[in-house]
Amino acid sequence: MKLRLNHREVNPQLYELMLQMEKTVLKTGIDRTLYEMIKIRASQINGCSYCVDSHSKAFLDRGEEINRLIHIPIWRESLLFTDKEKAVLALTEAVTNISIEGVPDQIYENVRKHFNEKEYLDLILAINTINSWNRIGISTGMFPSCM
Repeated sequence: MKLRLNHREVNPQLYELMLQMEKTVLKTGIDRTLYEMIKIRASQINGCSYCVDSHSKAFLDRGEEINRLIHIPIWRESLLFTDKEKAVLALTEAVTNISIEGVPDQIYENVRKHFNEKEYLDLILAINTINSWNRIGISTGMFPSCM
């Protein structure tokens, strides 16, 4: 595999903008483990190997069990996730695949059982941020250990 280009070097302003988005998400107070789950699931759907690799490692570094990592793609059938985590994973999938059916009312209502309006928007920002990172990573040919 070969990296097409290093986005950090080619366009440092883009990289700084993305870092600002990341910092903004973190300032919302979102649970860091939940945020890593969002990053992993969106990256799996998008096929961003660089992000799946780096966020899987970060998830485990947070003290999470390997079984929970392995079960992220099968979260619907898994007993390893809370209802709150499952609501966020469903929202992550819906927003990442938004062209398929948008965000159905059922998913929205389920998320709102666990999060207020601001927190819902914070989750949307978190999901959009990793989707943006994924699109940069895939478009520039990033792969695990390339940077």
